Amino acid sequence: MRGGFDRSKTLQEIERRDWGEPTYDSYLVTTCHRLRRKPLDKFTAEDLRIMIGQKISLPILMPLAVEWLEREPLAAGRFYGGDLLAAVTAVGDDFWAIHPDSLQRVRRVLGRVQDLLPSLDEVDQGTINQVLEEAPRMLKAE
Repeated sequence: MRGGFDRSKTLQEIERRDWGEPTYDSYLVTTCHRLRRKPLDKFTAEDLRIMIGQKISLPILMPLAVEWLEREPLAAGRFYGGDLLAAVTAVGDDFWAIHPDSLQRVRRVLGRVQDLLPSLDEVDQGTINQVLEEAPRMLKAE
């Protein structure tokens, strides 16, 4: 059990909280409800991007996302290479203030991404540069 919880379990099981069925018919709402019932070890980069983008279960999901980014800094969800990194860097200062170890790990990932820029094509360079520019200042500082 890395990360202090059983990754074969769902968010619903770990948090011991069932959200029930969605009460609003939208793709995002129904997807978030469905993902709460999906075992964590089955999560994809896109699943993490969606849930982190909605700031759902961050203490559980951010360590998974950081591990993913350490393996694959430009991991792509549904939209573009680096969209998981964009979601992670957008969580806000409150999360980083109480998770300084994760902050340091994400800073290292950002450094690796900057090193990768010259090897990317022009479109990907532009996209990743935008992700880096939008990352909170605290993530960029060593």
